[in-house]
Amino acid sequence: MTVRSDSVAEQPRAAGDNWYARSPEEVVAAFGVDPAAGLSAARAAELLAANGPNALPEEQRTPAWRRFLAQYRSYMQIVLVAAAIVSLVIQEWTTAILLIVLTLLNAVVGLRQEGKAESAMNALKSMMKATARVRRDGREAEIPAEQLVDGDVVLISAGDQVPADGRLIEASALQIDESALTGESVPAAKETGPLPGSGLSPGDQTNTAFMNTPVTHGSGVMIVTATGADTELGKISGMLSATEKEVPPLTKELDRLTLWITGAAGLTMIVMFALGRQRDQAWDVLFVSAVSLAIAAIPEALPTVTQAILSVGSLNLAKRSAIVKELPSVETLAFTSAINSDKTGTLTMNQMTAVEVLSPTDRYTVSGTGYGLEGKVHHAAGSAAAGIEDAILPYVVASDAKLVGGAVVGDPTEGALLVLAHKAGLDTDATRDALPRLATLPFDPEYKLMATFHSAVDASGRQVVRCFVKGAAPAVMARAATALAAGETVPWDADLLRRAEEQSERMGGEGRRVMAAAMRDLDPDGFDPEGDLLAYVTELRMTSLVGMVDPPREEAKAAVADAQAAHIRVRLVTGDDVTTGAAIARQIGIPGEAVLGSEFAAMSEEEQLARIEGIGVVGRVAPEHKVLLANTLKKKGEVVAMTGDGVNDAPAIKAADIGIAMGSGTDVAKNAGRMILSDDNFATIVYAVEQGRTIYDNLTKYIRFVLLLLVTFVLTFLGATVFNIAAGEPFTPPQVLWIHFVVNASFGFALGFDRESAGLMRRRPRPRGESVLTRPVLVTVGLGGLAITILLLGLITIGERHFGDIEIGRSIAFTAFSLCLIVAAFECRSETDSVLTTSTFDSKQMNWVALAQLVLSVLVTQTDGFQRVLGTTDIDARQFGWALLAAVVLLVVWELGKLVARRSGTASRAASRAASRTA
Repeated sequence: MTVRSDSVAEQPRAAGDNWYARSPEEVVAAFGVDPAAGLSAARAAELLAANGPNALPEEQRTPAWRRFLAQYRSYMQIVLVAAAIVSLVIQEWTTAILLIVLTLLNAVVGLRQEGKAESAMNALKSMMKATARVRRDGREAEIPAEQLVDGDVVLISAGDQVPADGRLIEASALQIDESALTGESVPAAKETGPLPGSGLSPGDQTNTAFMNTPVTHGSGVMIVTATGADTELGKISGMLSATEKEVPPLTKELDRLTLWITGAAGLTMIVMFALGRQRDQAWDVLFVSAVSLAIAAIPEALPTVTQAILSVGSLNLAKRSAIVKELPSVETLAFTSAINSDKTGTLTMNQMTAVEVLSPTDRYTVSGTGYGLEGKVHHAAGSAAAGIEDAILPYVVASDAKLVGGAVVGDPTEGALLVLAHKAGLDTDATRDALPRLATLPFDPEYKLMATFHSAVDASGRQVVRCFVKGAAPAVMARAATALAAGETVPWDADLLRRAEEQSERMGGEGRRVMAAAMRDLDPDGFDPEGDLLAYVTELRMTSLVGMVDPPREEAKAAVADAQAAHIRVRLVTGDDVTTGAAIARQIGIPGEAVLGSEFAAMSEEEQLARIEGIGVVGRVAPEHKVLLANTLKKKGEVVAMTGDGVNDAPAIKAADIGIAMGSGTDVAKNAGRMILSDDNFATIVYAVEQGRTIYDNLTKYIRFVLLLLVTFVLTFLGATVFNIAAGEPFTPPQVLWIHFVVNASFGFALGFDRESAGLMRRRPRPRGESVLTRPVLVTVGLGGLAITILLLGLITIGERHFGDIEIGRSIAFTAFSLCLIVAAFECRSETDSVLTTSTFDSKQMNWVALAQLVLSVLVTQTDGFQRVLGTTDIDARQFGWALLAAVVLLVVWELGKLVARRSGTASRAASRAASRTA
């Protein structure tokens, strides 16, 4: 092999060189390195200084103080701080302290949630702490992997982690587990020859080794072609740093709600000051009234109640193996309308299983799944005169795997074949012991088979060397001369070959991996165990074909059906080939066409948006294809969940609205995601979506309730100012805080932990960006708040004019406010359903809170302690009756409104159905 000296390799190489398309000789010549000697130490040091270490860039961690201050960027925190400052100015010390404590509590909770997620990029970097065996200056040496440079000659063998990306120039039975990078469910067999084409994905580059993938079998020599950020792992790191997480819908909603309320309160304050000065009210009196309004208008308890609801929801999810790392992700689940699911281990068991065996005369089916030994071999067709033992014997003998305690030690495919033998009644250990091994021809991707040679005795009692072969069906069949049929040897003629090819094609179309087995007896005198063993693998006697599959999880089909019933579109995204993915999709009920990831990426943006709805399976996906798929769906308005377990999944997991990592996956995927499935089960995702919908539905109930409360406060203060009732201050700051933290917060928790609404999982997901402040909600809270305002201001006026004391009027109105909020809490459980049914009282939490509030509404005016704290006064039974009447009036008005809403909704649906029939 001709090489150039180190000094020749001075010119920088173009980025993106397709090294897989070049021969080993061309690669060696391009780097000017002698594979037997490697780079010189001087040249390696020069390249290391010029290009930097073989390491990924480390993400800079934001200082703790900056992350703490960042918690005060939310609108709610800003308004709370502003209200606290104003309270300090007018010497409302208790109010100011309470508001400051609230902001600190919100900041600490937010900081704690943020600190739970370690950096995905730094997790990538931590994976690279390794050493490498290299040739330098004609000697082998072990160096830190960070010191590798382009052109280094690296030696790899079973048990090693590949330290950089490199083009293989030697490979001996080399297999590398690239599942974390490509999603392939079985180790990739490696070769050294050039590959045609351009733009091949990592999964198709069979002559290239990639950084941080473990070598599972064999050995090889590679020329380093990329280090650090230029490797496939580095590209993923770049995508991670370039991908920003979406702001959760509820966070946006609360910001919008805060701005809306703040604007309304600000406008009311302007009116209060203008009218107050016109009436010659003192500035200090106006400031107190303004602070009372500010405290009334700010939903102080909203962040705390929301955090508590989400926290309890996350605990419930954790009990079902769904660990939520960021609380807002709980409510994001409620919006999920598309799930892009990995195949291996999520929809399937990630355990290869033999499901069908074909001999020249018989067909057998195999029950049981995975590596469990439960199951049997069933004879489905043929005579079965000779049984299945001889047909599957080569799979047992030409194998290095073992079954230990229900787990496979060794190659997973070989383990699945051992499980098949166990189900067929073969004692694998005894069978192997009876056939001492003399030599082994390891599997090689060039000839795609493995052969072992054993000492045996033939039917006539003569000592022979028996060759057992297993491998890819076409490779084994091409070397066959005869076949074992019902215990007899028959010619491997064109008819048998045609039938075998048809069966192999059928099983392949069903997503099965097809293997073949054969054997041959050799004369011991002519056998050389140190010679060219491949030369003996000819004129084989075919014994069987076996179809294997990574079976779907039993619960996956039902879970996919549940998702579809909830109007959530499930897509299968896999590193495996399209045929396998499509077969699994059919089995579990995922509709749609199957396309290659590269095919989807080659489409124009318009075509991607037009075709995405009809696509159900995307195969041979690279990391950038997964990100593209998520972003395309988001452009369509979908809220996307993305599952995955490998390093290659991390960018898409981070890009999705709700990234879901598998518990058995890499730390990189877990750290990039917002949720981790500790059981790797797709059914858990659907359960999590259901819980997310329940939590968000309950949160919207509470938001309706708190919005009604805030509207009432704003209108009441505005009305009191305009009509000069109670000097523009209908309620004092302590009374306002009581309503917020005792009445509002307690009903908030009750509504937040309410029962699941009927038919929730049959509704369509809420569209991306849809506000909880819908027109029906705004009409309801507007009219409800106006009704309560009129009642409260009327009661204050009655107290002043008929009972001669403004404080009595305030106390009656304060009591009526509490009673009206009891009615409002029950009414807010549904936008249209009447509360005049027994189902109204099916929530224990609501019942207990309502009872407690009813008792407190009496105590606040009848006990000395409450009177001193809240500034209330005694009211008698007749005066309490006025307060109770206000609650009854609100109930009647609200029920009439719901009746109108139900009738208009029924009419609207009937018109829609009629239009549909006409069309």
